[in-house]
Amino acid sequence: MFRAKRRMVVIATAVLAVLLAGGLAIGLLSQEKGNASADGIIAYQAGQRPAAPEFTGTSLTGTTIRLSSYLGKTVVLNFWGSWCPPCRDEAPTLEVLAQQYGKQGVAFLGDDVHDSPANALAFTQRLRISYPSINDPGYLVVQQFSQVAPVSDTPTTVVIDKTGHVAGLILGAVSYSQLTTLLRDAAVTQ
Repeated sequence: MFRAKRRMVVIATAVLAVLLAGGLAIGLLSQEKGNASADGIIAYQAGQRPAAPEFTGTSLTGTTIRLSSYLGKTVVLNFWGSWCPPCRDEAPTLEVLAQQYGKQGVAFLGDDVHDSPANALAFTQRLRISYPSINDPGYLVVQQFSQVAPVSDTPTTVVIDKTGHVAGLILGAVSYSQLTTLLRDAAVTQ
């Protein structure tokens, strides 16, 4: 009995190690195609941008959101949580940029992770966030994006170009200048 349990632990550990190594390799390969800077920005050159994964989610107000419905627009996708202090800090900047760039046809979306819908909705109302967010308590969209780009934590902001490819990411809290630079670069599409 002891040997059987030990064998199961060894097998489970080996499987976990293989999965972690595979995920790390995918993330590193994805990052190698982009130009990473010291301030947490990864920019992908046109022609080398990974395709953004399709996702469908339910917004905090109950509507269905599909990434594919934004094809033809530049999309800013911010991964956040109401429990995340840097997410609270960056929210006003994202809202200012959403107001400014929304007039130019850029769509802003949020992906609220590991949160209850009530806490997430209270967060967006308190901070007056006007753009929609989906509730993603199981990190499903994060997992999908982590297959093509190094998305693993909050906050992370992904800029998707008009053709549906990842133009760049900001790992950590967004600054106005970081996001405006990525939005400018995203205009150079494949």
